[in-house]
Amino acid sequence: MKYPKEYLEEIKLRLKVSKVVGKTVNLKKRGKEFIGLSPFKNEKSPSFTVSDEKEFYHCFSSGEHGNIFDFIMKTKSIRFGEAVKILAAEAGMPQFKFSNFDEKKEKKFQVYKNIYKDYVNFFHNDLFNSNDQTPMGYLKKRGLEKKIIQEFQLGFVPWKNNFYETLLNNYSEEEISSTGLYYKSDKTGKFVDRFNSRIIFPIKNLSGDVIAFGGRIIRDSKLAKYINSPETEFYKKGRMLFNLDKAKSMRSMTDQIIIVEGYMDVVSLYSSGIKNVISNSGTALTESQIELIWKFFSNAILCLDGDESGQKAATRIAERVFPLINDNNKIYFSMLPDGLDPDDYIKKYGQEKFKNFLKEKKIIQSYVWDIYSNHINRKDPYSISKFEKSIKSLCYSIKDSTIKKYILEDFLDRIKNLTPIQNFKSNVYPYKKSNKNKNYKILSETKNLYNQKNQLTKEQIKEFSILFMLINYPSAAQTKIEEISEIKMSSNEKEDLKIQILNLLSTKKDQEIKSKLDAKFSNLIIDIEKYFSFKNVINKKNEDEKKEFLEELIQDLYDMNQLKKIEFLERKLTKNMDENSYSELVKLKSQLNRD
Repeated sequence: MKYPKEYLEEIKLRLKVSKVVGKTVNLKKRGKEFIGLSPFKNEKSPSFTVSDEKEFYHCFSSGEHGNIFDFIMKTKSIRFGEAVKILAAEAGMPQFKFSNFDEKKEKKFQVYKNIYKDYVNFFHNDLFNSNDQTPMGYLKKRGLEKKIIQEFQLGFVPWKNNFYETLLNNYSEEEISSTGLYYKSDKTGKFVDRFNSRIIFPIKNLSGDVIAFGGRIIRDSKLAKYINSPETEFYKKGRMLFNLDKAKSMRSMTDQIIIVEGYMDVVSLYSSGIKNVISNSGTALTESQIELIWKFFSNAILCLDGDESGQKAATRIAERVFPLINDNNKIYFSMLPDGLDPDDYIKKYGQEKFKNFLKEKKIIQSYVWDIYSNHINRKDPYSISKFEKSIKSLCYSIKDSTIKKYILEDFLDRIKNLTPIQNFKSNVYPYKKSNKNKNYKILSETKNLYNQKNQLTKEQIKEFSILFMLINYPSAAQTKIEEISEIKMSSNEKEDLKIQILNLLSTKKDQEIKSKLDAKFSNLIIDIEKYFSFKNVINKKNEDEKKEFLEELIQDLYDMNQLKKIEFLERKLTKNMDENSYSELVKLKSQLNRD
């Protein structure tokens, strides 16, 4: 029994020819290809070549030629089935088990593909031969030449056509219905062509088989401008990408792929010479799609319309794929000017300007920062606090622990700069010259204070802020005594002060705290008062807002403590892999992600 084509293609997708052959032959890079001494014939000068782009090897001295399966069969003298098993294991795929179900499914898929093949061939040819030149006129108006229309196999489905009856000559009603090309009318009980009055864009799998369509209506109608094939047994929108079957051949020439939103955008950019372009198949970009893209291209550039809907779509995609980023595979964002889509832009400005525009792309973490930070009030600590919480939550979702650490640090540094110290220089000049020394003294003291604050760690700033709230607004802490008691301060002195405050709060006799604190804490209390930056703002907040502010400070410090524990355990594990430490590390990370 034959292996399903898709299974074999997945193995080839995961394993480059150079990787498989390189285990036997010492290969050297030469341009787009690799060369080495033939494994099939003794030779002194290399005549053996490997092409990852074309997915084959060729030996000029012996005439041997083939793909990764052929190479394993010939070098190991084994049968095809054994070669598949070896390469599947190398690709990290489960061994394929044949069953009656698999055989039936493979036959169904062959029928499914044949129906789509017949459908696309008929309506593609009809586009050129029909007396109605409206569809062809529309495509020419969009700047598409005959060669591009043929390469993408674009077609047009007339309002009234009898192709369903033609299909019935070769296929059953059930087989045709399984494709989603037709639906049954509730009024007439007859089957209606889903794509009537539409230009059809064939959606192909990686093997180049048509398995679905996108359709664009060209007559005035209240119907949706674009529709897509419904999901079927063999077509899942969240796993397919329009034009990846052709674009993947560009991977030897570039590590970048451009992701646009519409089928016409893809065809337009492709026709202008930009071949490394794809679009998602009628759905927001999914994790499966971005993982598939990264198998071919390490740098994905999302290029969407600059209008409000485009911005929202880009933000949703950024949030969805943020957990997947790593140091090998990246995703960037290029938002077009409002009112223009990629098709409009390249027609208006040309290929070179479009390429230059893409050079201004933003990497995902910078794009997310800009979008999130546009919605905060930089004078309001509550707004900044909520922003910080959101941005940190997104960081904690990153699966790569090393990347998570450094992106989080980058974001926290940026957050620190959201509320820069007030520039006192503007206040100096209005004073008279005789006050120069006095004003210089004020500026000097301010700079000293700023420099002292700058010496503090983020953890110390959070601790000072919590202690300030406990001393000056004890009522806000009454319901948070348990949470505060679980937080470990970074110094014994601060920990002792915290414990005394909590003991005083637990008596509940009154709310006066400061006067009852031990004299030994006087210098620490002075520092707490000095380094808390939001006194004026907090005074204007009501009791609930003060409680919320304290709650967020407690959560932030808790997260920092957890991260310190994680970093300590990670360092420990690099020196000595200990099962208990590993279990504790997994537990801490799970807890942090839940919080």
